[in-house]
Amino acid sequence: MTIQIRTPEEPTEIDADAFLPTEFGNFRIRVTVDEDGNEHCLVYAGDLQSADAPLIRIHSECLTGDAFSSMKCDCGPQLQASLKQIQQEGCGAVVYLRQEGRGIGLHSKIQAYALQDQGYDTLDANLALGLPADARTYGIAARMLKEAGVRKVRMMTNNPLKVRGLEENGIDVEFRLPHMSGVSVQNIDYLRTKNERMGHMLELE
Repeated sequence: MTIQIRTPEEPTEIDADAFLPTEFGNFRIRVTVDEDGNEHCLVYAGDLQSADAPLIRIHSECLTGDAFSSMKCDCGPQLQASLKQIQQEGCGAVVYLRQEGRGIGLHSKIQAYALQDQGYDTLDANLALGLPADARTYGIAARMLKEAGVRKVRMMTNNPLKVRGLEENGIDVEFRLPHMSGVSVQNIDYLRTKNERMGHMLELE
């Protein structure tokens, strides 16, 4: 069998913005590379530029929760719930940031998991490793929204730092929508730590 390879005379220039069908509905996906070479993406539906205040979720990458359905956290269910809600509204976006483990990276996150297995809570595990409680920043998220023509949003989050992060970078958060999903016996202590020690606005029994 002969494989034919077509090589253009010059490389094709094209935006990294394409159709993305999912089990939750049809989206588009746009990739932005930050100054450190990290690739972040905007998964969106509808006409963001024309919407007054589209529904937005800033979601930090969580390989264990998003891809492997880990029950140590609520990340996977939160991501899925936000995609469903955006489809119901017909317009909105998930800003997916490559900030694994609250910005400490996958290797350090799993080291923190090992300490959690020994009884540390999620905050103390990071601190015991000499790492910040939360190393994430949101300037890149604001930039991605501005590039999509968005200046004002309704935001699905329980984390006030995300609201502040957008507002400090020029995005008006008109309204915060509580975003509870995926609460279980396995992650209730994790959620209590976020609520009691990290200022997240969670309604837990």
